Amino acid sequence: YVDKENQKNEHKKNDAVADLGWAQPTLIQEKAIPLALEGKDLLARARTGSGKTAAYAVPVIQRILVSKQSVREQDVRALILVPTKELGQQVQAMMRQLTAYCSRDVRVADISGKADLSAQRPILMEKPDVVVGTPSRVLAHLNAQNLTLHSSLETLVVDEADLLFSFGFEADLKSLLCHLPKIYQSFLMSATLTEDVQALKELLLHNPVILKLQGSQLPDSAQLQQYSLKCEEEDKFLLIYTLLKLRLVQGKTLVFVGTVDRCYRLKLFLEQFAIPACVLNSELPVHSRCHIITQFNQGFYDYIIATDELSLGREKRRPQAKDKEYGVSRGVDFQNVANVINFDFPATVESYIHRVGRTARADNPGTALSFISHAEITLLSEVEDALKGDNSDCVLKPYEFKMEEIEGFRYRCRDAMRSVTKQAVKEARLKEIKQELLNSEKLKTYFEDNPRDLQLLRHDKDLHPAVIKPHLKNVPEYLIPDALKGVINPLSSKRKRRRAKTKQGGVVRTGFKVRARKSIHFVASQMDDFC
Repeated sequence: YVDKENQKNEHKKNDAVADLGWAQPTLIQEKAIPLALEGKDLLARARTGSGKTAAYAVPVIQRILVSKQSVREQDVRALILVPTKELGQQVQAMMRQLTAYCSRDVRVADISGKADLSAQRPILMEKPDVVVGTPSRVLAHLNAQNLTLHSSLETLVVDEADLLFSFGFEADLKSLLCHLPKIYQSFLMSATLTEDVQALKELLLHNPVILKLQGSQLPDSAQLQQYSLKCEEEDKFLLIYTLLKLRLVQGKTLVFVGTVDRCYRLKLFLEQFAIPACVLNSELPVHSRCHIITQFNQGFYDYIIATDELSLGREKRRPQAKDKEYGVSRGVDFQNVANVINFDFPATVESYIHRVGRTARADNPGTALSFISHAEITLLSEVEDALKGDNSDCVLKPYEFKMEEIEGFRYRCRDAMRSVTKQAVKEARLKEIKQELLNSEKLKTYFEDNPRDLQLLRHDKDLHPAVIKPHLKNVPEYLIPDALKGVINPLSSKRKRRRAKTKQGGVVRTGFKVRARKSIHFVASQMDDFC
């Protein structure tokens, strides 16, 4: 009977993996899964996008299925700690995909959200096999006696371990350990091995196997092309306008800036030229943030403007307005990102690695371009030194861009920037927060009952507090550099559609060819003379 059950469970897992399209395990999965199944504690470092979630999820599910072959009462057997709510939702989604054919045997609950403890209590009273949550949320439920782990827990997983202490979870994590049994298996998964991770190792692991996979924390130049371009403030806006408006950047793109104010300043600037973009930051409700990421992954829009896990500078003075369990550059699963643009250079090497790690995931190619002001040259040197020490092939190459070719666009950028005032930025922030609160709270139940209507809710709509100047929407042909003429069509998208429409058998069909959605690494081969 046990052998038959083993065979059934193996088939269930294989079917789920096949549905995900995984033909071969990644390196971290190949090394970690057998060791985990042997009962070893693991400390695993592997770069972002290498498949770390499945590397611990598969053995966790296997252990639960084996346990259920003996007659044992339902209880919480695995706890997965994550630093952010967004990552919690993604881990739950991955676990549910892997248990698609054995969901009755392995139940998963994510408690990382902001719902009241009393609202989540019924879920925990059913004693799901796997609980996913942030340390503070799990500790709150333990103290409220909604959750007990001291007699049932078999496996503890800490995902994105390098973030837990930096997000202020050190005290919560140490308090949480008092509620765990004396013996359990532990996995620490991280993209970097920092001092905080070493501290966690001492707290949680017993004679662990340490896996330091991939010598570089970023892919090599064959997969990830990294560039730097020295420019000052005005030139940053001129460059981002040129790259996006002339479609020199193609594919889904993340643009990172330093503060929330900068997010909205850049969004309003791009709106002047009819370039839609979403803003993703810690002030937005968690449901809105997750919906933005989901729609971005589904291809609803191409550009997201994001801050790091917490805003910098003046924004730090108002931490109460932020969600401390928020992460963008780290712990969020953006899919098929072709390009990362560091509009503002990151403040640390780790932040650079996690930002750029959003692209070139798995076997997909990617490109990273960093704008470097004079004040950021020291930070660039730190990143280059760290990457050279990691892998000499993983360095930032100078991006030779002929700025004189786009001087004709400068007056248009200055014209647009005059409309993006401090007051306009303030009004835009307030307007979007109000809109997202409405969408997140009042419409939540409605969208649960009407999921198709949720697809109509978009987050890249114009905010319009700045005065929109219609003449900026189109690119006059005389301003396009000679090297790009014939490659770039200066007409507006509406006029393109009007010209391209042809009637065939009474049905209007568009005659122009849709652009291939792949990264052209900022400039196509036809544009070599331009750059």
